[in-house]
Amino acid sequence: MSDWFAGARLGMFIHWGHCSTRGLELSWPLVGGNQALPRCQDLPVADYQSTATTFCPQPGSPRIWLEAAKRAGMRYAVFTTRHHDGFSMFDTKLSDFSVARGPYGGDIVREFVEATRAAGLKVGFYYSLSDWHHPDYPAFTDASRPYRFGTESKPTEEQWARYLEYVFGQVRELLTSYGKIDVIWFDGGWERTGAMWRSLELEKMIRELQPGILINDRLPGCGDYDTPEQFVPALPPARAWETCLTMNESWGYNPSDTDEKSSHDLIHTICEVASRGGNLLLNVGPTGDGSLPPNQVERLDAITRWMRRNGDAILDTTPGLEPWQFDGPTTRKGDRIFLHVLARPYESVKVRNIPVRRVKAVRAVGTDTPLEHRARCAVLDTLFKANPMGELTIRVPASVIDEFATVIELTMEPEA
Repeated sequence: MSDWFAGARLGMFIHWGHCSTRGLELSWPLVGGNQALPRCQDLPVADYQSTATTFCPQPGSPRIWLEAAKRAGMRYAVFTTRHHDGFSMFDTKLSDFSVARGPYGGDIVREFVEATRAAGLKVGFYYSLSDWHHPDYPAFTDASRPYRFGTESKPTEEQWARYLEYVFGQVRELLTSYGKIDVIWFDGGWERTGAMWRSLELEKMIRELQPGILINDRLPGCGDYDTPEQFVPALPPARAWETCLTMNESWGYNPSDTDEKSSHDLIHTICEVASRGGNLLLNVGPTGDGSLPPNQVERLDAITRWMRRNGDAILDTTPGLEPWQFDGPTTRKGDRIFLHVLARPYESVKVRNIPVRRVKAVRAVGTDTPLEHRARCAVLDTLFKANPMGELTIRVPASVIDEFATVIELTMEPEA
């Protein structure tokens, strides 16, 4: 596992496609929706795919997203190079169904890569193994509705051989045309087995083309890290992990979806994920012209303000205390422990079972004002132990309370 990913804590996911012109969720409307996407539309296949011939966003749009990501403290970005609908957002030689063959005539993936590197972020590519437009997959039709998991149309052996040649070829294009790529984020693998996908062979090719690249867990039977979706696990997975999360209930730009997570919710999620040693891949869905919707900009701006003050308690941290030691998330950097106060305290907060005599300083992150605190230990431990474990009560005045989440830093003396 690359060191950068272990401490990244925050990244940007970008779901964008020709359907964004009409404010549609990516791909799923053409198969009749998905119960996991409550605001997804339902359109005939041809109706959904009709905007592929008119999609023409403003050039340079990726720079807007990546500058926003950089301001918010994000360390990497993952872009949808091709979603399940089959529309490639790059200049592929293996399909005419791409942004390069339409009125835009350019390579949005290249723009994304250049903007990501200019912002100093790591580059990630999302790629769907399934392609509901490709005739050899075979293509999804209106006669296949409604979509039922496990009942997909099966190709012939000849079709499947051609389709795998296409998949391997597109992955090779993505990993040889744009310089160093840090992450490849697969999806859509549920429709076939790992053996059918030739996952191990594909993984071998990927690692030969891009040594050091990270592969997520959605290439069946392979991968370096886990990707819980739309959910923060109560207990962290056993290995490296990343939660991918939308700002509402949709991945693509969907103005009819008003079930939005508040800035409070998103910032609290950042704290929760960091405290469990994971990363948050927070999604944005640009509009058809490439701009970010105002409600998403508002939330990114709130995250930016909060991270400017508290980012030291998130980035490059490790999990802090045990959950029972503090009523909220905690993170750590060496001898510094960060307490994430997600609810406004009445007057004070408590930290349990810490070496209280080693507490050197207590302050609210973003201020230089020390916070009043007092320690309490069992009487006999106080009398007979040089370094007793006890409870620390910290007074939190109204003047230091953050509008989203207050972070308190404990600086500990090094252990003798």
